[in-house]
Amino acid sequence: MTKAPAFLYDCDTGIDDAMTLLYLASLVHAGEARLVGVGTVHGNVHPLTGALNTLRVLEAAGIKAGEDGPGGPGGLDEQGVPVAVGADRPMAQDVHYAVDWHGTDGLGNTHLPEPAGRPVAEAAAAQIVRLARAMPGELTLLATGPLTNLGAALLLDAELPSLVREVVVMGGAFDHPGNITTHAEANVWHDPEAADLVFAADWPVVLVPLDATHPSAVHDGWLDRLAAHDTPVARFAARVLEFYIDAYTPTLRRRGAVIHDALAAMLAVDPDLGEYAHRPVRVELRGELTRGTTVWDARSLPAEDTRRPVKVATGCDVPAFQERLLASLQSFPA
Repeated sequence: MTKAPAFLYDCDTGIDDAMTLLYLASLVHAGEARLVGVGTVHGNVHPLTGALNTLRVLEAAGIKAGEDGPGGPGGLDEQGVPVAVGADRPMAQDVHYAVDWHGTDGLGNTHLPEPAGRPVAEAAAAQIVRLARAMPGELTLLATGPLTNLGAALLLDAELPSLVREVVVMGGAFDHPGNITTHAEANVWHDPEAADLVFAADWPVVLVPLDATHPSAVHDGWLDRLAAHDTPVARFAARVLEFYIDAYTPTLRRRGAVIHDALAAMLAVDPDLGEYAHRPVRVELRGELTRGTTVWDARSLPAEDTRRPVKVATGCDVPAFQERLLASLQSFPA
């Protein structure tokens, strides 16, 4: 029997990360994925806050998580999914948080109760290395926050790129404006040095930038269908999304939200939903106005480059993404 694909999720658990955790949890319950660990990083919130949020979301989804013993689907050997706290600052700049988009607690100022589980003692970068060595060739690293943990893991173990099946990153912007500066997308901008390390490493990288995520925004009809689904998980998702919708509506100029991270997860599961270009990617590290910008050579005759090409999502099947995400949030029992 073929094993379900194994995911190690690296995130900065704010609102769209929470929706992504629920999507992954639905796959775990269906036997279509294994969630073998989660690591958190600075970004939307402090990584300890993100880890506690991760535990809250997984517990709401009926998945055992944290350090306190066996049980629940999805972890290695049926243990609870380990949630590790990662880097609390970037490699070479000050730390910044996104409270305007995710609230001071990262979950839309819902201020939920403490989770039952606790984060594990192992650091997130060390967890990446340990699990990659325990599961050579099996592990998909899904990263939807700043890439500091992945960059640190590369520095910890030079053989890491040969051990990982694939790296799927939500980040960057190419033919789309940035969302934190004119040119830079937030996850890359929060740690440009780490992002460049990840894009330079010799492993398969799929990059899902704003070019692909922004057109997938959900609006009134989708949000109303979620709100009408009266189950605990759907109510949880709708409640957490309220703050995000209020934050996004001025940008979108209508009621809605962009659930960026879930698209990266879905393309990791079903790549055929996306459209792609294959080009080496670099990160601008020095520009006064462009630091954190992702750069590719889009000329018809690009210059030779020693870097391995990155598979960059340029678009997706938006209706399929939206329907699958909604179905996953509605799949949990009443």
